[in-house]
Amino acid sequence: MLPFVDGVESVYRPTQLRNSSAVRGGSDLIYQEALAKDLASRSAESQPGNRARSAPWPLSAIVLALLFLTGCNALNPLCGSSRPAPVISSLSANTVTFAQVQQGFVLTVSGKNFVSSSVVIINGTTLSTIVQSSQQLQVTIPPDLISGPETASVTVNTPSGNSGYLGCSSGGTSSALPLAIT
Repeated sequence: MLPFVDGVESVYRPTQLRNSSAVRGGSDLIYQEALAKDLASRSAESQPGNRARSAPWPLSAIVLALLFLTGCNALNPLCGSSRPAPVISSLSANTVTFAQVQQGFVLTVSGKNFVSSSVVIINGTTLSTIVQSSQQLQVTIPPDLISGPETASVTVNTPSGNSGYLGCSSGGTSSALPLAIT
């Protein structure tokens, strides 16, 4: 079997070896010795088993890209389990009476980016929330939550996902909308 170096077959013919000054007689032992010397003289890099494969992108460039893709969940492959921050656009009622609240008023919050774990928060109290869709949540305001006429603050919170990678934003709290209670 003939050796391969750099993908090219190295051919040694006994006639070539017989004619060289280093080889006399043309025996198999001398042939093998000449072949071994020739292969040893070549650098280790030229032998196929010793080559390191080069990556198309250096590892440092990949690490830097992942660290600086903050908030770009769509671009960061490590952010697959992140959740979007909720956005609220309106309430089913901007003003309710204190009597309605005392009876357990049902409030619908509309917006976007709601997920199954999103919750409505009124004046800092998290309420039991029914997620009707990714654009609508529903809560019943309990009578003991509001003590009298006031303006309540309504927000939606989505807990962060299980993505703990740097650069992955996940979940959050919406801006507040006022709910006037008269």
